Amino acid sequence: MLDIKWIRDNPKALVEALVKRSWPAGEAQSTVDDLIARDEARREHVTELQTKQERRNAASKEIGNAMRSGDAALAEKLKAEVGDIKTFIQNGEARERELDKALTDALAVLPNVPLDDVPVGKDEHDNVVKHIVGKVPMRPNWVKEHFEVGEALGMMDFERAAKLSGSRFTVLKSGLARMERAIGQFMLDLHTTEHGYEEVIPPLMVRDEMLFGTNQLPKFEEDLFFTPHGEGRLGLIPTAEVPLTNLVREEITAHEKLPLRFTALTPCFRSEAGSAGRDTRGMLRQHQFYKVELVSITDQESSLAEHERMTECAEEVLKRLELPFRTMVLCTGDMGFGARKTYDIEVWLPGQNAYREISSCSVCGDFQARRMDARYKDKDGKGNRFVHTLNGSGTAVGRALIAVVENYQNEDGSVTIPEVLRPYMGGLAKIEAK
Repeated sequence: MLDIKWIRDNPKALVEALVKRSWPAGEAQSTVDDLIARDEARREHVTELQTKQERRNAASKEIGNAMRSGDAALAEKLKAEVGDIKTFIQNGEARERELDKALTDALAVLPNVPLDDVPVGKDEHDNVVKHIVGKVPMRPNWVKEHFEVGEALGMMDFERAAKLSGSRFTVLKSGLARMERAIGQFMLDLHTTEHGYEEVIPPLMVRDEMLFGTNQLPKFEEDLFFTPHGEGRLGLIPTAEVPLTNLVREEITAHEKLPLRFTALTPCFRSEAGSAGRDTRGMLRQHQFYKVELVSITDQESSLAEHERMTECAEEVLKRLELPFRTMVLCTGDMGFGARKTYDIEVWLPGQNAYREISSCSVCGDFQARRMDARYKDKDGKGNRFVHTLNGSGTAVGRALIAVVENYQNEDGSVTIPEVLRPYMGGLAKIEAK
């Protein structure tokens, strides 16, 4: 969530930021004007409330003085005034809550402000290549897509998954099931033993406040799955970013404890609203998938350097798997709602003859911290600031499996297991049909 004080002081900058994010100029201007008007009305009302409270306190003292001086008429008049003020204050406090909520609701649907070095563009076609790692090999004519390889092995079953749960689910079996588990374990070991992340096993269902804190709510409610819980509901996590980032919710973290770095391997659940017709074959876009998430909580001075570091940690996964990839700087029109800057890592899939996203690493500044009321102590210990939050896939396990299957497939239909995964596969070097 953006700081309303910053908006008051920089309305033109916010309009420009929204236009960069592909908002129509007129809509951006009217939105900012409306926000400022809401804030002014709220502040005027709060000032009036404070004035009335001060008058109530003063009148209460005057009542005592009037009674001591024997002026009963004045005392009664003042009591009537105090009664009217109390009624106004009671109604006014309810009105203040209404104005606060209206302003918060209006702020909650505003995206974050991109950093100055983010390329301006409309969609993925305007993203910029940061660097390319690994050489894309010549594509033999026998190369298949992952689902063709998996089905031929008898270890990737979409038909039975559809019987169990419907579309966009997969049943993995035997060697491919074990390799997906191996990929997740390998990533966790790498991030915890070499990259300094603390492993967490978080809840997979969270309250609405947690989803609001990491900006899934209210804007992306249709992308989520919910289950009834008591008189309310719990949301299935779309990413472990939600519980991991909220670990510092409504807390003040000592500066010397920063940065906090968390990682988790969890199932993720997404309705994939709006993706009808996209990636309907195979495992690329599923309602349920596993992902290793990376989350960092930093002070404001360290967040940009942490963003580079986090991206390198995610890239290292693909380097160890010896998979070709490229890292992209997302343009303003393709960047996520809560991000100030995002790097997408795209792995090469020879079956599709294309790069596809496997990780997205974003720096959010204090955007999420304001929604979570998550702060840290200044170095001098005198004040509190909002933490900066970062999140990234380190990486998507299912997509890593896809990349391994497609890049390590052999002409006979078998799949060679990358060297780094073999210790997790009991030394097995190749997956073959039974």
